[in-house]
Amino acid sequence: MSAENKAMFQQFVDGMNAKDSTFIDRLVDPNLVDHDPMPGQSEGLEGIKEQIEVLFAGFPDLKVTVNKLISEGDVVSGAVKTEGTHTGEFMGIPATNKKMSMTEIHMIRPENGKMIEHWGLADAMTMMQQLGVLPEM
Repeated sequence: MSAENKAMFQQFVDGMNAKDSTFIDRLVDPNLVDHDPMPGQSEGLEGIKEQIEVLFAGFPDLKVTVNKLISEGDVVSGAVKTEGTHTGEFMGIPATNKKMSMTEIHMIRPENGKMIEHWGLADAMTMMQQLGVLPEM
């Protein structure tokens, strides 16, 4: 199970990097429970699709790099680095043409080959500072 869970996590990242949104239907259960949704995000599969569309629109060159994967029992966790150039609107913020790089931790619980639960923590404050939306501390 551990290797399968890690492979699913990597397939999700590979789909993000390929900008191939068809991976979402293959890897995410329609009734996904996202414990850390973006503001205003719908529930389930549709919510993940919205989240991905928002990211792709704001950062068309988005790249996610997996730094570490850990799998135990029925859960896999990944430490990732997400980078991109803000050339489109992102959550109501007009393009700044600035680059961002942030760290994220994601944990998923797959069942029957699909993600049924997701927890995530992103360094959004650093990203907003890099985009010039928040002042540096």
